[in-house]
Amino acid sequence: MTNRYERIRMHRRMQRRIQLVVEERRVAFAARQPEPAFDPETTMEIPPPDLPVVVPQRAIGRVVIPQV
Repeated sequence: MTNRYERIRMHRRMQRRIQLVVEERRVAFAARQPEPAFDPETTMEIPPPDLPVVVPQRAIGRVVIPQV
């Protein structure tokens, strides 16, 4: 049976080890090839479909994907 002080010490040691692993992973992921910058505010114009095709109207931002 461990007393309160020993349990706190073990818990702190475990937390410290977890933090070290997290830091190592963060550094490892940062060392990877950087991804291209992405601006979430950018917009893209979606051209309307050709006139002969009858497409039901959908919500803004959705596009019809042609079947291949």
